[in-house]
Amino acid sequence: MSTIGDVTFHRPHDLGEALRVVASGAVPAAGCTDLFPATQRASLSGPVLDLTAVAGLHGITRTPEGWRIGATTSWSAVLHAALPPAFDALKQAAREVGSVQIQNAGTVGGNLCNASPAADGVPPLLALDALVELASTAGTRRLPLADFLTGPRQTARRPDELLSAVLVPDAAGQGVSCFAKLGARRYLVISIAMTAVRIVLDGEGRIATAALAVGACSATARRLAVQEAALQGLTPGAAGAAIDPALILPELAPIDDPRADAAYRGTAAVELLRRCLTRLAEGAAT
Repeated sequence: MSTIGDVTFHRPHDLGEALRVVASGAVPAAGCTDLFPATQRASLSGPVLDLTAVAGLHGITRTPEGWRIGATTSWSAVLHAALPPAFDALKQAAREVGSVQIQNAGTVGGNLCNASPAADGVPPLLALDALVELASTAGTRRLPLADFLTGPRQTARRPDELLSAVLVPDAAGQGVSCFAKLGARRYLVISIAMTAVRIVLDGEGRIATAALAVGACSATARRLAVQEAALQGLTPGAAGAAIDPALILPELAPIDDPRADAAYRGTAAVELLRRCLTRLAEGAAT
């Protein structure tokens, strides 16, 4: 523990100690790439819980159940991890999380807890059927990522909990995936729309399952269950043409904001989904 000005910083090495500190009211911090910009004063409000020294919270491991991504794992670590093609969309999104410096510091857990509707990491994780693991001194619970994100800058994390890991089930490691993003410029941009697509083919080369997720268009990123079902049984080459705004827009309910209006967002989401499917079809044909 150290004190800088009127702020007390805790930097435990043990998860149990970290849980006791957060239960006392400390603000969790890791890469701080979202936390610092959101602070409206010269320093963070204390006390602050620095999670970067808790070894059990970082790294990507294969488990009997699937994959475990520690909450303080950086986006650069995701980008360079040895993961199957189903995770390609997540790696492509990792390249879009700000600059390289932000990717080195920013964390997967921080991206989720910040709960921006335009968080790059969310659509690929939704397409991977990800769950979040929430730990407290009372125990651990798991939630689907879709249930964890309850609104803009809002999550189901209780004040005495830490997001300890993101969990990807073993079955979601199947197939191939793609991520696409639209912004006002090529780099360092908040998305107008972004999509993640994962498809699994059957023995005849047709889509057995499809996972489609769209971010930056709604209050929270969303899966598109109706459109997913409509792609089953199609070849990858035919899937792009089967993307139907009539199936997507009611589930998406696009929003207006200063970056784009709802109509533009809906059109962009449809086009990005088609582009992702086209790329995946081209890969399947080679």
